[in-house]
Amino acid sequence: MPPLILVNQLKFRYDDGTAALNGVDFRLDAGETVALLGENGSGKTTFALHLNGLLTGEGTVEVCGIPVNAKNIVTVRRKIGLVFQDSESQLFMPTVLEDVAFGPLNHGMSPEKAAGRALMALEQVGMAAAAAKAPYHLSAGEKKRVAIAGILAMDPEILVLDEPTTFLDPPAQRALAQLLAGLPQAKLLITHDIPFARATCTRAVFFKKGLILQEGTIDDITMRQDWEFRPRRAE
Repeated sequence: MPPLILVNQLKFRYDDGTAALNGVDFRLDAGETVALLGENGSGKTTFALHLNGLLTGEGTVEVCGIPVNAKNIVTVRRKIGLVFQDSESQLFMPTVLEDVAFGPLNHGMSPEKAAGRALMALEQVGMAAAAAKAPYHLSAGEKKRVAIAGILAMDPEILVLDEPTTFLDPPAQRALAQLLAGLPQAKLLITHDIPFARATCTRAVFFKKGLILQEGTIDDITMRQDWEFRPRRAE
């Protein structure tokens, strides 16, 4: 079976001259949940932003067999959904239902079909009862679920979550781990939270200085790398 994500020799340099990626090779197969580990500034988020064309560097990136380029960007972004670290950056409509329906509407679905798709996605994440609520009335864990529902409403094949446990208390983290385990999509998790990665991921890659330095199990990487892994806390 062909990979869902295939990256070869990806390089990227920011306008200020910072070399963020220095030749990254990566593969994601169907059914996998992979943790992207590494210190701040090691290239994890820069890498993820190339997967849906928000950044463009040298090398090749394919999503579901489709080259990520300007010609294919709309199709690619239907295949891969990015859940940002701060859920509030994805929640901006008056009600939860309107927020989750925004993506399908933006891609030409009728209001009735978009609302139906949104309700299905809210059911998946256990938030259908909150459909009429304003997003700012929700807890951090509930906001995260609604943000995920907004991506699921687009019916992607891959989910990318940036620091998914930020702002979540331990019960909300456990609930999120259970939710992710029940979703059929392949997943990439950018995280510093090793217990969460251990609970959710089938393998991990370790970024350092814009390269993937090591691949393996969570425990293998944490034992070998000279880096203290700690969950990031909200300030």
